[in-house]
Amino acid sequence: MHGVKETFDAIASHYDEQRGWIIPDIQGFYGAAVWAAALPVKKPSILDVGAGTGLLSGLLLEAYPRASITLMDISEKMIEVARSRFAGREGVRFAAADYRHEDLGGPFDAICSALSIHHLERDEKRDLYRKVFSALRPGGVFVNADQVKGETPRQHRRNLAYWDDFVLRGPLEPEEIQAMFGRRKALDRMEKLSVQMGWLEGIGFIDVDVVYKNRSFSVFTGRRARVDKPDSVKGAR
Repeated sequence: MHGVKETFDAIASHYDEQRGWIIPDIQGFYGAAVWAAALPVKKPSILDVGAGTGLLSGLLLEAYPRASITLMDISEKMIEVARSRFAGREGVRFAAADYRHEDLGGPFDAICSALSIHHLERDEKRDLYRKVFSALRPGGVFVNADQVKGETPRQHRRNLAYWDDFVLRGPLEPEEIQAMFGRRKALDRMEKLSVQMGWLEGIGFIDVDVVYKNRSFSVFTGRRARVDKPDSVKGAR
C-alpha cells in the first residue's frame, strides 16, 4: 500500500463530492452493500475496514441506528473528515491504523469495506480475509464493495473503458480526471472476483455470493457459520 496513505490524505477534504462522478451507479453500489449486511440484531457491532470519510458507515448507521461501529483507515485526514461527519454520534469509534498489520479486534456482527481492499497486493488481500474471518463472531457477515479485475484480459479492458467513459462524461475538471486515472495506475491492485470468492470459501466462509456487479464494481459477501468446521482457517487455500 505504498503511497496510499499520502494520496488519500491529500484528497480527503474533497473526496465525498467527487464520488458520484467517479463511481457509476453509486446508489446501487452502496445500497447493495447495506442490503448484503442483512443484520438480524438490533444493536450490531460493525467494523468498517478502510472506512475513508465514512460513506459506507453512514449508510449502515441509517439502516441500523442503534449499531456500534468502528471506522478504521490508514489516512488520518480521512478519519478527520469522518469524525466531523459523525460528531456527537454515540457508538462511533475511530482508528487511524493500517489494517494489514493492526489487530481488528472484535468479535463483530459485521465487517464491511468499500473501495479499499483493491489497493492491497494479492497475498495481503488473502491474509486480510483470514483476519476478517477470525474477527467475526459466529454468524457474522463480511461485505466487500470493491473494484475487481475482469475475468479475462479482454473483459478487463472493456470494464476500464466503460469506467473511463463514465468519468469523462461527467463534470470533473481535466486535472481531477487525470488525478483519478493516475491513482488507478499507481495504486490499484485489482484481483479477479472468482479468485477472491475462492479464497473466502477456502478460509471457511459460507454463503459466499455476489450481490451486485457493474463491470469492475462489485459487492460480494460471505458469512461465518454459527458452528465453525474444525481447522477451517488453517485449511484455507
